[in-house]
Amino acid sequence: MLNAAPTDLTGKTCLVTGAFGGIGASAVEHFAALGADVYATDIADNFDGPAEYRRFDLMDDTALTECGTWIADIKPDVLFNNAAIFDMGTVLDADLASFDRLFTVNVRSFYAVMQACAQSMVAEAKPGSIINLASQAGHRGEALVAHYCATKAAVISYTQSAALALADHKIRVNAISPGVIDTPMWEHVDAQFAKFEGKEIGQKKREVGEAVPLGHMGSPSDVARVAVFLASDQSAYMTAQTICVDGGNVLR
Repeated sequence: MLNAAPTDLTGKTCLVTGAFGGIGASAVEHFAALGADVYATDIADNFDGPAEYRRFDLMDDTALTECGTWIADIKPDVLFNNAAIFDMGTVLDADLASFDRLFTVNVRSFYAVMQACAQSMVAEAKPGSIINLASQAGHRGEALVAHYCATKAAVISYTQSAALALADHKIRVNAISPGVIDTPMWEHVDAQFAKFEGKEIGQKKREVGEAVPLGHMGSPSDVARVAVFLASDQSAYMTAQTICVDGGNVLR
């Protein structure tokens, strides 16, 4: 009789960053539904979900240090490293202030949280799973999204390097590259495209959904279900990989 690997997360401690947004909130719900003890953080003052919540502004070095101390206390088995921000601009007009904001959150803070979780897992001498949120934008440049694309390419590269460095400790590191996912952030993204491309509000969102090979935008739960797979023993022999959850937008 087949002894299938479980997706049950009972007994695992899962940390979700960027938990207030669509993908993060869905990950919290999925992890909790499968029995995990879930901890969550974001910049919002409060959080309505099945998790113990702490607010940290990851752009602030003091808060980032406090977050690292918190991580050492909760001793996560799983990290869903999801916090990120978005901005637009070409290489002609994307200024260094935008560069600093995006790289501070999407790369610097992302790396600090990943490092703190990895250090905790090694100190506890237990296997773990780190799941980093990349993007389809990390696989190719886009004319209007120069800085954001570069930050997500960095996430993919750090995922590979961390996976190789942590393999001896039985810590798996993988990434998820969402495509166009229908989250609250897309209202901001759509407004930015309306400004840069002269489109009506809602037009870009409709166009990108129709352009997906599967014919529609994804949902946060589409990403969260892959996060469950990577958090569970179902993916026990996977590390250093980036899984595209994009309806076929990126062919790899």
